[in-house]
Amino acid sequence: MTQMRIGFIGLGMMGAPMARRLAEAGHALVLNDADAERTRTLCDALRAEPLSPEAAGSLDALITMLPNSAVVEEVLIGRGLADALPRGATVSDMSSSEPVRSRALGEALAARGLGYLDAPVSGGVKRAVDGSLAILVGGDGALLERLRPVLEAMGRSILHIGAAGAGHAAKALNNFVSAAGLMATVEALHVAQRFGIDPDVMTDVLNASTGRSNTSENKVKPFMLSGSFASGFSLKLMDKDLGIAQALARSVDYPLTFGRHGIGLWHAVAEKAGAASDHTEMYRFLADEADFE
Repeated sequence: MTQMRIGFIGLGMMGAPMARRLAEAGHALVLNDADAERTRTLCDALRAEPLSPEAAGSLDALITMLPNSAVVEEVLIGRGLADALPRGATVSDMSSSEPVRSRALGEALAARGLGYLDAPVSGGVKRAVDGSLAILVGGDGALLERLRPVLEAMGRSILHIGAAGAGHAAKALNNFVSAAGLMATVEALHVAQRFGIDPDVMTDVLNASTGRSNTSENKVKPFMLSGSFASGFSLKLMDKDLGIAQALARSVDYPLTFGRHGIGLWHAVAEKAGAASDHTEMYRFLADEADFE
């Protein structure tokens, strides 16, 4: 495998294990995070160097794993990092960004002689740690093939979705489906409990029947019924992704008739939730949905 010199910006719960996978695959890393101490710690652990304009000038690729499109644009365009990259380098935005803005960013980077892929991930912290993420890629197919060894260090399923922006669109829609399934599962468990069916037993019913889902199989018992609420993905981040999905539907003039209520409910819960609330806490928040009517 061709080893590359890769910049990685955003070393949070997902970004740090993804960067570690790249280091283990033999790539030379240049790291940056808003938390300077986190940057220093991970640079020491991975024998990487901190990002600087000089270091940026020798990168083969730059990966961003940041909160949203606005932060990605500020880092790349507002702060001039894109201008420090060598022509021919590729920027891969693995954040959960807005598809329409991703297309515009790709055009802005192309004008600077840079390649662009939007490559958001699905699978959560556990799969970031073991390198089995699903990576949803938008952009030029030839560019994807050039970066495939890099992506394969972090993910098991590398799916080419379409043109620039398509990866971020697919990620938002996937999370819309995931959130809808989670809310339906939670409501079914609460109704079952009020009728006298143990939620643990009802979960077994779902998992043995057509109602099974990622939520029923992987979230209900370990994170909801246990009370740990520690899946590693925040309720507010899911709310952000649902907002992206809704904006995407509006941009293509689709009413999202079924989804409007669910997204509205999730948003109402997110406004009451704490900043650190895990998305599996929807189970306790919806114990009495009347609180959000």
